[in-house]
Formats: sequence, C-alpha cells, structure tokens
Amino acid sequence: MKYLSVHMDVAAVMVSAASMSKRDIFATFSQKAHQFYGLDATTVMDRLQDRETLGSTGFGGSVAIPHARVKELDRSVGLFIRLDQPIGFDAHDGQDVDLIFCLLSPEQGSADHLKALAEVSRFLRDESVTAKLRGAASKDALYALLMGQRDQQAA
Repeated sequence: MKYLSVHMDVAAVMVSAASMSKRDIFATFSQKAHQFYGLDATTVMDRLQDRETLGSTGFGGSVAIPHARVKELDRSVGLFIRLDQPIGFDAHDGQDVDLIFCLLSPEQGSADHLKALAEVSRFLRDESVTAKLRGAASKDALYALLMGQRDQQAA
C-alpha cells in the first residue's frame, strides 16, 4: 500500500461524531493548522473559503480535499477528518462527504502544490484506501493508513 508523503502531525487526524457544516470543518482545520503548524487561523480559514468559492473541492466518492496556499509554510502539510455523519459538500457526483483531507502548501511553489494535490487525490481515489479509512477503529489507525509506519515510529 502506498502512503502519503505530505507532512502530517499525528494529532492533525481527527474523527467527529458531531454534526458539522462545511464552515465548521474549515474552522476546525484552521484552528488545528494554528495549533500544530503555527499558521494564522484566520488566514487559513480565509484561504480555504476563497478556494471553495472557485468550485467545490468535493471530488467524488464521498471525499473532499479542501486546499490552499499559505505564505508561512515551507512545505506541504495535511490535516484529516473522518465524519461519522456525512455532509453536503457540493461534490461533483452529488454524494455527501465523510472523508476530508485538508492540504496546505507554501504560497510559492505552485508546481509542488499541484504535485502534492495530485498525490493526495490519487491516494483517496483508491476505493480500498477509502474503505480502510472508513473502517479504521482509531485516530492512530487512520494516521497509520495515511502516513504509514515510517512516520508513526518517528512521532
């Protein structure tokens, strides 16, 4: 199984049993980006919302990849949430979303951002991967599925 090369703090993997809106999810990602990656939460929130106004980042299969570029970063980082209650995300296939990977990349380096986005997209298009993510029993298991044992041992 392939794993993602995007940097992700183990604590940036979340599971939510509460009902959330898209705005709630963006706010959660923004707060966690501040907490784990030292980013300005307001800037992250604004960038995620600005990107979403260009078109939904829900790409199908009940998966969304909201993404933005933030100048304070020197590498791409990720945050992930699995929702127990899928939500409408205006996805292209009309399906509600329950797996959401937030990708934040440096403001400079468009090619690196697109490369990271393509990697995450390919990874989350794999139905065996998404089935395992949906069936994972814990946040640690989700992290291991996303990042592999190499990062879990280093954390």
